[in-house]
Amino acid sequence: MTKEAGNNEEKIKLITTDDGSHSLYVPNLNETYHSFHGAVQESRHVFIEMGLAHQKSRGLKNIKIFEVGLGTGLNALLTAEFAEKHQIPVHFTSIEAFPVDFELIKQLNYTSYLDLPKAKSWFEKIHTSQWNEDIVISPFFTLNKIQTKLEDYVAQGSTFDIIYFDAFAPNKQAELWDITILSDISNSMKHGGIFVTYCAKGQLKRDLQSLHLNVETLPGPPGKKEMVRASK
Repeated sequence: MTKEAGNNEEKIKLITTDDGSHSLYVPNLNETYHSFHGAVQESRHVFIEMGLAHQKSRGLKNIKIFEVGLGTGLNALLTAEFAEKHQIPVHFTSIEAFPVDFELIKQLNYTSYLDLPKAKSWFEKIHTSQWNEDIVISPFFTLNKIQTKLEDYVAQGSTFDIIYFDAFAPNKQAELWDITILSDISNSMKHGGIFVTYCAKGQLKRDLQSLHLNVETLPGPPGKKEMVRASK
């Protein structure tokens, strides 16, 4: 997640969530990067099943994704897995203001959840690749990491098929859920594009509706009742 926690990497702690997969805990925000009910199962449900698989089912042959933000790289890794499995090209742009230290990244156990021999090398490449340029991670997955704050990023219009909105919760970093940012994000979506997030707050849904998006409240991942998908 862009989880704009500031440059306090020494304070970030590795934790194990209920499905056995790791996440990170940020003490100064009293917040985790993923649901403590299960990091991998949350990401698979919200972003892969409700986002990427949904767009593939519409017949898209080449998918462009924008992620807010890279965080642990879990969403990027699971997206690369999906792209490989279905042999569908994915271009993945991810914004991250404060990259997680690679020594901490190396302790995460996400690759054990993928039945792919190349998962470990992909995961390392996701985190060690150059910023601000297209990097081929696998034959079907190209990554462009952008190191900046979301508030400072200007997205091109009508570019993305999917938005993975994975910022810290609104009660932790409200500025990342501001209507101005949501408007910019909406403008960056193609016609038929979708916005998916674990958050299901009423204010978020009202804001998305005010931007003329069709808002769906969907069942959430285990441990969370609801999530949101909005389409343009």
